[in-house]
Amino acid sequence: MSKNKILIIEDDKHLSKLVKYNLEKSGFHCVAATSGEEGLEKLSQEVIDLIILDIMLPGMDGLQICKEIKRDHRRSHLPVIMLTAKGEEIDRIVGFELGADDYVVKPFSTRELVLRVKAILKRGMDDDGGKDILEFGQLKIDIPRHRVTVSDQEVTLTLMEFNLLLTLVQREGRVQPREMLLDDVWDIEADVTTRTVDTHIRNLRQKLGKMGKLIETVRGIGYRFYEGQASQ
Repeated sequence: MSKNKILIIEDDKHLSKLVKYNLEKSGFHCVAATSGEEGLEKLSQEVIDLIILDIMLPGMDGLQICKEIKRDHRRSHLPVIMLTAKGEEIDRIVGFELGADDYVVKPFSTRELVLRVKAILKRGMDDDGGKDILEFGQLKIDIPRHRVTVSDQEVTLTLMEFNLLLTLVQREGRVQPREMLLDDVWDIEADVTTRTVDTHIRNLRQKLGKMGKLIETVRGIGYRFYEGQASQ
């Protein structure tokens, strides 16, 4: 079985080498870039499974790079972990709105970063353990192929958006508090707030279009997937 390949886009060469060392020690293969432009070039040359992306980069910054990756249908499925010295909540929200799957604030534990990488890649490999294809009206979720369609038109979701949708669907009819979704979807304790859930739900509804109505807001608590809305 081939190793997962991680692209590290980080201009701090010392930190890049440290992250690369710890990831490779954990069984991953890594390639590194010191600028956004170099990162995009390597992305076009290599088969990448996950991207670790610093925000403060020379030239194109990490937010621009993330936006570029997520609007490219060939690469938009790739999970992105944002790496930055900025710790303000607004920066995390902007990153998530652009499609980032996780956010790690410097200084950080390399062990924690490795755990987050493993958690995100593991979620991408997990399936429902039952049906391979779930259908709710015009919404279809093909779990093994990581594919979502509405009215037979494919909807491009980030890994985190897909996992959030799948979690809600698998618990159809049951209210899911924001805190529970943070724990279960993000899998490990992350430096994010419940507003992160709201951001992902908003993006998910927008991408699902008319089928976004299947995700109900339960005021003051969280969200619920309700199949009965499909016929309304």
